[in-house]
Amino acid sequence: MADSKNLDLDELDEKQPIPETASIPADINNSEKLQSISELEAVYDIPVQVSAVLGKTRMPVNQLLKLGRGAIVELDRKVGEAIDIYVNDRLVARGEVVIVDDKLGITMTEIIKSEKG
Repeated sequence: MADSKNLDLDELDEKQPIPETASIPADINNSEKLQSISELEAVYDIPVQVSAVLGKTRMPVNQLLKLGRGAIVELDRKVGEAIDIYVNDRLVARGEVVIVDDKLGITMTEIIKSEKG
């Protein structure tokens, strides 16, 4: 498993400066680095949908309509099994549910590499 990193969602709203080492090849000059960094800053304000999927199940509509408060829905995951993290409906990572200051959060434990080149 990869190293875990906790993210504070409040920090995501703040503009964070891009470090000089932000995936820019070392063999390009400073003006090219600055241009690459400013191009990357253009995507900072693009909204994305992040979903954490604890598990899934299938049921007919009539069974769904019978669910009420306190109903238990069995999911396809076991306790302690990694959850899937999607960004814009694309699986990007797996992680674990954590509790931070009485709020639920997610620790990413594995980044899923894209199959596209």
